[in-house]
Amino acid sequence: MNAVLTAKGLSAGHADRVIFSGVDLVVSPGKVLGLVGANGAGKSTLLRMLAGLDHAALINMGREAGSVSLNPGTATVGYLPQEPERRPGESVLAFIGRRTGVAGAAAELDAATAALEAGEAGAGDAYAEAFDRWMNLGGADLEERTAKAAAALGLTGHLGTRGQLETPMTLLSGGQAARANLASLLLSRYDIFLLDEPTNDLDIEGLAILEDFIVKLRAGTVLVSHDRAFLERTVDQVLELDLAQQSVRLYSGGYLAYLEERAIAQQHARDAYEKYADQKDALADRMRMQSSWADKGVRQARAKAPDKDKHRLSAQVNRTEKLAGKIKITERMLERLEVVDEPRKEWELRMTIAAAPRSGTVAATLRDAVVSFGGFTLGPVNLQVNWADRIAITGPNGAGKSTLIGALLGRVPLASGSASLGPGVLVGEVDQARSLFGGSAPLLEAFAAQVPGQVPEESRTLLAKFGLKAGHVLRPASSLSPGERTRAALALLQARGVNLLVLDEPTNHLDLPAIEQLESALDGYPGTFLLVTHDRRMLESVSLTRRLLASDGRVAEADVA
Repeated sequence: MNAVLTAKGLSAGHADRVIFSGVDLVVSPGKVLGLVGANGAGKSTLLRMLAGLDHAALINMGREAGSVSLNPGTATVGYLPQEPERRPGESVLAFIGRRTGVAGAAAELDAATAALEAGEAGAGDAYAEAFDRWMNLGGADLEERTAKAAAALGLTGHLGTRGQLETPMTLLSGGQAARANLASLLLSRYDIFLLDEPTNDLDIEGLAILEDFIVKLRAGTVLVSHDRAFLERTVDQVLELDLAQQSVRLYSGGYLAYLEERAIAQQHARDAYEKYADQKDALADRMRMQSSWADKGVRQARAKAPDKDKHRLSAQVNRTEKLAGKIKITERMLERLEVVDEPRKEWELRMTIAAAPRSGTVAATLRDAVVSFGGFTLGPVNLQVNWADRIAITGPNGAGKSTLIGALLGRVPLASGSASLGPGVLVGEVDQARSLFGGSAPLLEAFAAQVPGQVPEESRTLLAKFGLKAGHVLRPASSLSPGERTRAALALLQARGVNLLVLDEPTNHLDLPAIEQLESALDGYPGTFLLVTHDRRMLESVSLTRRLLASDGRVAEADVA
């Protein structure tokens, strides 16, 4: 159905801290609205509020925080979070049923059917409503459509399509889980889509499929993404949550138009403030000069004029009174000057990667290496990584990119062959799961465990530089947002020197300024690095010496260009 979601005056905060306020937006059929802003600006919170899920954000404000309405009221809203929950024992098919809303609708239909059979009052209307909802969400043919989507997305393995769909989600590789997540989105039939980082972990082919799906959607869509190419190709409007200025602004015309308009608006704001500051300073200087002249005139009159020279004294007093009048005029001009607030400087991540002394000529090697698990085989792989190699590893989801890295670092056991690190190699890694900061220990404690020689005050200072301040460092690391855990992992690279840098999908969950800082830091890093990413802009921006392509369990050299 054609549905419209309307939000009026939405505000959210934690305790006394306001995240955003006064958000008004209309999500209409066929329109794609992109939410942008720094990590912590409230993008995920806003999505959850639009979905009717984040009541805590409203309650913490302690005041009226706006409203969200649907027209018609029976329209379905699909909220797909950035970290899909993989529940123990839940199969791929059950996961897709839950994510598409069909499983919940089926449970409601079963309950309505039982009530109807029991002859409860109003059961007929409840059954009809539940049945319509189940049908509209695509429940009648979900399993058949899922099988086709799984085959089209390559979500199959040695078990075949049906067997793969019965596989527990927790047993899938990161790439396979990303494909299952994409399938759940493609199979959804919501009237409004709220998508939080749908591009995370998707390969180039998956991104193209997702882009095509979003562009052709007839439903209204609100999405959060830090993939610049994806935003350029999909969104019609951009809603910016500006944490520094505590402002919210809607831009029309797509992502590139947003970038241009935002730059113009920032320059206008800076120009307006500088003009105001110049006028204020000029009037203040004039008033000080006039006051000085007045004081000087009185002192001279008293010093030079005899008491009986009343005419000269009177003339001097008149001049002083005229100056006093001018001072009052200047004072009124200063008071009437329209105040222009100085644009707040945005917090900027200034990132560097601490380089250890160079390692030997050979940083890492694989010789006839084979990894085999769960029906997947990687190899045999023969690979030598030399000092100062700058290598990008690309390939489709499930091709074995993360497995290749694990084998190189000796973290993944080999079925045959050998792996070794060169002499003097010091590894720094940002893994795809951000596992160093996934436990229950406070962030500061988890961070300090990785840099035992650093005093807590230094760790606090460094984490604060990466936007992780007092409100973050004492929280359990696992309670941080994905973007915050990624920042902590990047801070670790600055805390200890490394000469072999391994980055597995580092741009996932990072905001755009942080991604650009990471690109700049990589360009200035003198050591060896291995980069796994599907971020097309990053692959274009970072200087590379080699490119490896992983496909169907094989690894081959590819053209750098």
